[in-house]
Amino acid sequence: MTAVSNPPMAEDFDWDKPPEQEAASPVADTAELDQIAEPVAAVPKETKARQPRMELLLDIPLEITAELGRTRMIINDLLQLGQGSVIELNKLAGEPLEILVNQKLIARGEVVVVNEKFGIRLTDIISPLERIKQLG
Repeated sequence: MTAVSNPPMAEDFDWDKPPEQEAASPVADTAELDQIAEPVAAVPKETKARQPRMELLLDIPLEITAELGRTRMIINDLLQLGQGSVIELNKLAGEPLEILVNQKLIARGEVVVVNEKFGIRLTDIISPLERIKQLG
């Protein structure tokens, strides 16, 4: 009959000892591990296990804004506005619109008319690296 040893418990561990002074592991030589271990195939990025997690994000609402330009004015000028008033923006005619998602620039585009409705044709999508820089 052989004795079965129980694994060490947290209370048996000497927390004051540095890791170098711990007892040696049952497999002392890494060469033995290399002989025992089998190569593991690379896991593809798009696995079925990840898809359900991504689906959780698909219903999150985002605020999308198409910005033609901006301006600043004092309250008195704002109160003087009426029908037919012209507000000068900081962009020139023909410059691309800015498309913002949750107030972060993600693309630029131009105004188009589709079935008598306004739309935006994306002309430039901001790179992921540039978007990350905007966050900081």
